[in-house]
Amino acid sequence: MPEQNPSELQFSHMGLYVTDLPRMAAFYKRALRFTETDAGDLGPVQLVFLSRDPSEHHQLVLATGRPREIGFNVVNQISFRVPDIATLRLFHDRLLAEGALDMHPVTHGNAVSVYCRDPEGNRLELFVDTPWYCEQPLREPIDLSRSDEAILAQAEAIAKRLPKFMSRTQWQADVARRMQEDQRG
Repeated sequence: MPEQNPSELQFSHMGLYVTDLPRMAAFYKRALRFTETDAGDLGPVQLVFLSRDPSEHHQLVLATGRPREIGFNVVNQISFRVPDIATLRLFHDRLLAEGALDMHPVTHGNAVSVYCRDPEGNRLELFVDTPWYCEQPLREPIDLSRSDEAILAQAEAIAKRLPKFMSRTQWQADVARRMQEDQRG
């Protein structure tokens, strides 16, 4: 059996059932700056395809068919990486302006995140990685009005309290080794 390469399986996109397709498409286009790449009907289901990457036809597809009264949302969260804290603040403000609900800026030590809910209650996370690893789960509130340096210093101090604290580079090397072992079987 040939050895597997981790890049042979790559995550590409996800789909969400929605109740109000125009409202949800507008939210993702305005708040997170997705571009609509296609839209149309597939039988009784209406679809909107959205992407922020020109090499991906869609990263998110919204489909009609979600019941209005749903007892439980099986989507835990949809997470988006941003390059820096300034961009995180920018999206935080856009999300608030577009009616995102339940906004929570936090640090996980290994990231600084903003959690919120889209208009239909799906939880979103926008995050920036930090240079550190610390064991998870960890979630502590953080104040985005502070300087970038103060936010990173707080995230590092929180991460350093945990016994498995290390650099992200060290952690990535360890995970790469473990993944190679898992591929061998």
